[in-house]
Amino acid sequence: MGILQHIEHQISALNDLVRINRDRIVGYEKATESTSDDDLKSLFAEYIEQSKTNIAELTDHLHVLGGDPATGTTIAGKFYHTWIDVRAKFSIKDRHSILADCEYGEDIANGAYRKASDDKELIWKDEKVVAILSHQLKELKKSHDNVKELRDAAVSVN
Repeated sequence: MGILQHIEHQISALNDLVRINRDRIVGYEKATESTSDDDLKSLFAEYIEQSKTNIAELTDHLHVLGGDPATGTTIAGKFYHTWIDVRAKFSIKDRHSILADCEYGEDIANGAYRKASDDKELIWKDEKVVAILSHQLKELKKSHDNVKELRDAAVSVN
């Protein structure tokens, strides 16, 4: 892979992560609308800000590479959020189900970051990308574990 192809690959992969973070923001906005629990609203606001920070860091590096950040969300994210909306109309959104939906979204985000971190073409000789991905993945893992712990502690009413 030549230098130009490598840079294009990096731009594409980093834009995928920008989109994943946008999906995450939309997901937590929907989760916030679905709960009356103040502790969850506060947590979800924190995770929205975390994704905004992730996007800003990725965008900074995209500019260094000569690329522009992606806009919008992923196709899969759009389908998932639509499914969540439809499901919400036909079911009770209790604490457990809201957190289960959030954990699923965290699984997707973590998977995307692990895939990017394992992509040898993406991180090839670029310590800045490695540092960004490592830090963001570490934070996403913490978020996932926290959501999972809260979900496990919640009693489902279904």
